[in-house]
Amino acid sequence: MNLENTKAQMRKGILEYCILLNLSKKPSYASDIIAEMKVAQMIVVEGTLYPLLTRLKNDGYLSYRWEESLQGPPRKYYELTKEGKIFLNELDMAWGELVEAINQLKITNL
Repeated sequence: MNLENTKAQMRKGILEYCILLNLSKKPSYASDIIAEMKVAQMIVVEGTLYPLLTRLKNDGYLSYRWEESLQGPPRKYYELTKEGKIFLNELDMAWGELVEAINQLKITNL
């Protein structure tokens, strides 16, 4: 089994959670989301990000607003909705349970 492929699949599985965490700090433009994800070594490309943002918006977890830009066309800034904050809280709990389960498996298999 290819380690890099497995790591990529793991990152894909938590990408939605990571984007919502990113947007919980402040409304962001897509390029800013990509840059912050890159800093966290969670590489995401526009072709992956935009469909995910659209789906999250259609699910009611995100909203957006247009802002004029000094450097070109207006920019679309995404932010969490009330439902998005609730969903993120649920993901936080699910993540905590997952980490706890993995840690338990590591302990029992040492």
